[in-house]
Amino acid sequence: MTRDVGVVIVAAGASTRAQGASGELKQLRWIAGKPMLLHSLQAFHARADVAMVVCVLPQRYAGDPPPWLFQCDTDRLLVAPGGKHRGESVRNGLEDLPPECAVVLIHDAARPFATPEMLDRVVAGARAGHGAIAALPVVDTLKEVDDSGRVVRTVDRARLWRAQTPQGFPRAMIERAHREAQQAGVEATDDAALCERLGLEVRVVRGSERAMKVTEESDFPRAEALLPLAE
Repeated sequence: MTRDVGVVIVAAGASTRAQGASGELKQLRWIAGKPMLLHSLQAFHARADVAMVVCVLPQRYAGDPPPWLFQCDTDRLLVAPGGKHRGESVRNGLEDLPPECAVVLIHDAARPFATPEMLDRVVAGARAGHGAIAALPVVDTLKEVDDSGRVVRTVDRARLWRAQTPQGFPRAMIERAHREAQQAGVEATDDAALCERLGLEVRVVRGSERAMKVTEESDFPRAEALLPLAE
């Protein structure tokens, strides 16, 4: 199989809502038997089509990474320093990908349990020439409220999806989106939004309930409980 997939794992956040008792960043804390970040690294290195994984770490860790990071395939691992905000961190990772990476996946380290099946779907979508993001349809009733908490209206959920990561793109597409966002001073909570603002095609592919985002302390036991679930 041709190794033409590059992966940027964004792990440079300050994790102020879920630091360990010692102040340890959540992406470095252990969950389900290993550090959270290591779950994602090993999932991507298990793929034969991945040429390189760039792990974007906070500045203080980039020069002296945790030793367990090197339990992975070190021939397909680079470490990049994080930026002042997410967009800068992603761009730092993109710059380090080797030329053979024609497809790029961008993944949040706070989602440690991305499944092989959802990775397959994202890669296939990006290979088809458009953006592809793992997502799940919204199943709850949604309410729009004002500043006082009063319900303004019920939002139609029929066409709403919850975005996850990884998000995959043809390399030229995501590099253009980040370049033009930087020039315009635009920031976004995910990379697909930068493509959307340019009118570039982005499609959803089925994600997984296992791929929840670990944000707060209460999410750690929830994530552990989800791990055994099938897709």
